[in-house]
Amino acid sequence: MMKDIPGYRVLADAFKAEGTEVVFGLMGDANAHWTIAMKDIGATVIHARHEHSACGMADGYARATGRVGVATVTCGPGYTQIMTSLAISARGRIPLVVMVGDTASNVAFHLQQMDQAPLALATGARFIRVKHPDRILGDVREAFYTARHENVPVVLSVPIDIQKQAFPWVADYEPSTALLPKQQRLQPDPELIREVVDMIEAAERPIVLAGRGALKSGAKASCVALAKQSGAMLGTTLLAKGLFDDDPFGIGISGAYATNVGRSFYAESDLVIGVGASMSFFTSEAGYMYPNARVVQIDQAPNGLYQGLKTADLHVQADARAGVDALLAEMQRRGVSKSGWRSNENAARIASDSLDRKPFPVAPNTVDPREALLELDKVIPQDWDIVCGSGHSFHFVTSHLRGRAAERYHVVSDFGAIGQALTTAIGVAAARNDGKVLLLQGDGSLLMHIQELEVIKRQKIRLLIGALNDGAYGSEVHMLRGQKMDPAEAIFGLTDLAAIAAGFGLRSSSVTKLGQFDRLFSEHQKSGEAEFWDIRIADIASAQYRRLFYGEH
Repeated sequence: MMKDIPGYRVLADAFKAEGTEVVFGLMGDANAHWTIAMKDIGATVIHARHEHSACGMADGYARATGRVGVATVTCGPGYTQIMTSLAISARGRIPLVVMVGDTASNVAFHLQQMDQAPLALATGARFIRVKHPDRILGDVREAFYTARHENVPVVLSVPIDIQKQAFPWVADYEPSTALLPKQQRLQPDPELIREVVDMIEAAERPIVLAGRGALKSGAKASCVALAKQSGAMLGTTLLAKGLFDDDPFGIGISGAYATNVGRSFYAESDLVIGVGASMSFFTSEAGYMYPNARVVQIDQAPNGLYQGLKTADLHVQADARAGVDALLAEMQRRGVSKSGWRSNENAARIASDSLDRKPFPVAPNTVDPREALLELDKVIPQDWDIVCGSGHSFHFVTSHLRGRAAERYHVVSDFGAIGQALTTAIGVAAARNDGKVLLLQGDGSLLMHIQELEVIKRQKIRLLIGALNDGAYGSEVHMLRGQKMDPAEAIFGLTDLAAIAAGFGLRSSSVTKLGQFDRLFSEHQKSGEAEFWDIRIADIASAQYRRLFYGEH
C-alpha cells in the first residue's frame, strides 16, 4: 500500500502486529523516535532508570506471560549496560526482542559507535542488524520468529538514519506467528519406551523427577499416574518447585535445596526418571544426589553430556507428557504395576519432614529469617506470584515456602547474578496487573538497582517487596567463615531500606520482630499501592550453606 511515513513508525507498526502491548525501555537519541511511536499506537511504555533494568523487566514479563518480552535501549553505553541481563535471559531460555538503536550508518564518526554483534552473541543471544530500509519488516519478523521458535533473546539493531528515512511504500505485514510450525508433541521411540519399562520392572525404589519441561508440557497428572503405577516417589528440579507439594509421596527438590528426608530418599533410589529436566550439575549435585540410581532422561532435546557431566544412562527424545503417557500405556499393556516404596510408613516419614530449626542466637531488633519466611508463607495467599533471585537469602525462600503452584514461582538464578530479581518482579507485576506479586530479595541485591523503586511509584506498579536485610553479602560472609577467613569486607551494616523506599514515595515499614506480617499485609491490601518491607534478619547461615561451607550434615 502507498505510505509516506518514517521508518521508526513502520518499525513500530510491525512490533504491534507481532502482539507487542508493553515495552520496557530507557530512551536515548537512537531509540527515542521509535519509543514515542510505540506509545502513539497504544503500547504501554514503562521507562526504566537503568538499561539493565529495562531488559530485566522485559524478561520478567516474558516469564509471567509466556509471550515475547520487548525492551529498548539506545546505542553505545546504553547497549553495553544490558549484557548481564541478556546473558540471564539466554541461560534461562527467555524469549525477548530488544530493539537497540544504533549510530547512523552514513556518518564517518560517532562517539558511541561500536560493533554491537559480538557482545550480543557472547551472551548467547541472537543478533540481527537492519542494513537497509527494505529489510525492516523482514528483520522484525525474523527477530520475533527466532525469539518464539528458539526461546532466546534477540537483539534487533536499527541504525538511526534508517529509522528516520521516509517510506513511500510499505507492504502488508505478515507476523511471525503465521510462519511458526504448529506445536506438536514429539512422540517417543517405542523400543526405548519398552527399555524404560524394563528398568521400572527391575527397580525397587524409583523416583519420577519433573523439571520445567514437564511443567510447560502439562505433564503433572501423567507424572503422578506414572509414580503411582511404578511405586515411585515424586521429585522436582528447582525450576518445577511446588509441582508435587500436594502429593503424599512428593519429596521435593533434588539438589542443594532438598530437605533432609528428601535427600535420604534420593540417596536410596535405584532409578530416577527425569521428565522434562536437563539433569543438570545442580539437580544431581555433580552426580552425588542419587549415586546408586540408574537414570533416564525424557526430554525434547536430551543431552548425554551437560555441564561437564553424564546426564543419564538412557535418553528418550520426546515431549514430557507424551513420553510419560507412552510409559503408562506400555506398562498397562504388559500388566506392570508396582507398589515400590509407596508405603504408609514412607508417607508418614515424608509428612514428618521438618524444616531447618537449628537454634541460633538472634540479635536484638532482628528476626530469624527462617521464622520470618514461615510466617510470610502463612500470610501471603497461595494465588500470589513469588519472585526471588540469587544470593544467600534465596535459600530461605526456596526452602521455607510450601504448597504453592509451581507456576507461581519465578526463580531468577540462571546466571548466578544477584541484583536481577527486583527488575524481574516489576516485569511480572506489570504482566499480572493485579497486585498479587511478592518479591523476596536480599539487601545487597536490591541496592544494585534500588533506583527502580522510582519506576514502581511513577508507573503505579502494584508490587509488594520484602527485603531480607542482613547488612551484608551473606554468601561471601559464610564462604569466608567456612574458609576460616575474616568476613569483615563483606559486611556493611544495616541500611535503612524502609527510609530509602519512603524517599521514593512508597509505603514502607521496618520489620524487627515476628508477628507483624498479618497486620502489615492487611494494611497493604487496603492501600492498593506498592509497598516495601525492610525485614531485618539475623546473621544465620542457611542449611544449604552450612552443608556447603561448614561441612554440616
